Amino acid sequence: MSEKAIAIKAQKVEEIAEQFKNSASSVVVDARGLTVAQSTELRHQLRQEGVVLEVIKNKILTRAAEKAGYAELQDIFAGPSAVAFSSEDAIAPSRILKKFADENEHLEIKGGVVDGNIANLDDINKYASLPSREGLFGQLLAEFQFPIRSFAYVVKALQEKLEEEGGEAAATNVEEATSAE
Repeated sequence: MSEKAIAIKAQKVEEIAEQFKNSASSVVVDARGLTVAQSTELRHQLRQEGVVLEVIKNKILTRAAEKAGYAELQDIFAGPSAVAFSSEDAIAPSRILKKFADENEHLEIKGGVVDGNIANLDDINKYASLPSREGLFGQLLAEFQFPIRSFAYVVKALQEKLEEEGGEAAATNVEEATSAE
């Protein structure tokens, strides 16, 4: 092998090792048997979530994973391998690939790295069941709104009770008291 070819492969190893280090999530799959249309659809779904899918030679993957500190991944680099790298959302590759694998028997998830931790197939499936980042923010927002909404209902109920008992003057005093807080 020429020195130029060796230099090109060494550079590729460096690039992939950096991707492993800088990614929030890296999921390794075997996409053997997918049609061109299925592969295109998978890549499209991944791109929409900011995930890049690359088919990489196992020798390069092995060296890059070792260089990045993930030597334990070497066992899953058998047969054709593609890696989905996500630098933003650690859950997106797992979620998309799991859903796609459920619909297409030719896609096999092998394992990967999620938030710096080696993840086997079971771990990837667990991550895939989590809601998206936006879904988690929505749940968090709902949790923050609950006490405020409950307080508003109590104040409204108190206001209605006072209106029934004492008329409009008492209700106005409650409104003024709550708006001053």
